[in-house]
Amino acid sequence: MKNLFTLFVFPVFLFCNFLQVKDLNGNESAGNHISQPVKDQIVYLFFKVEKNSSGMEKVVLEDKKIMEGMLKSKPSFDRNSAKVGDFMISLNDSNGKEVVQQILRDPLNPELERFAEEGISRDKVSLQNAEFSIRYSHSEDIKVVKVEKITNTGSQLLFTQKL
Repeated sequence: MKNLFTLFVFPVFLFCNFLQVKDLNGNESAGNHISQPVKDQIVYLFFKVEKNSSGMEKVVLEDKKIMEGMLKSKPSFDRNSAKVGDFMISLNDSNGKEVVQQILRDPLNPELERFAEEGISRDKVSLQNAEFSIRYSHSEDIKVVKVEKITNTGSQLLFTQKL
């Protein structure tokens, strides 16, 4: 009786095991047709700006990194708050339409705080070169980055590159 029970139970377990493996393989092939949801990503662009002897700025894109995550808030863009010397960064689609715009305070003339006996004061420092970065939520639409400097007469294009 014991041998008969073992002879009967062993094939049942073996049959059930093959059914589970077949079911797993079936689910994998069905899963190939369903697209995975896109994870939120943040793109970081790292730039370097240098002022040459004639006073013209040269901007170079040094690095681009994409990390998983989500921006807590989107930077607000207010063109009226921009001052002369500030950089305006535009992220455009392939047709040239602006998707995202950001303003960066003048990186070559940052305002630093100084603490002295009289109290806290702010001083502008003039630099020959500086590094800056921007970040934005990843989008397949964004294809081009432009960096413009705001001047008294409007804006001056410093940098354009396809991403």
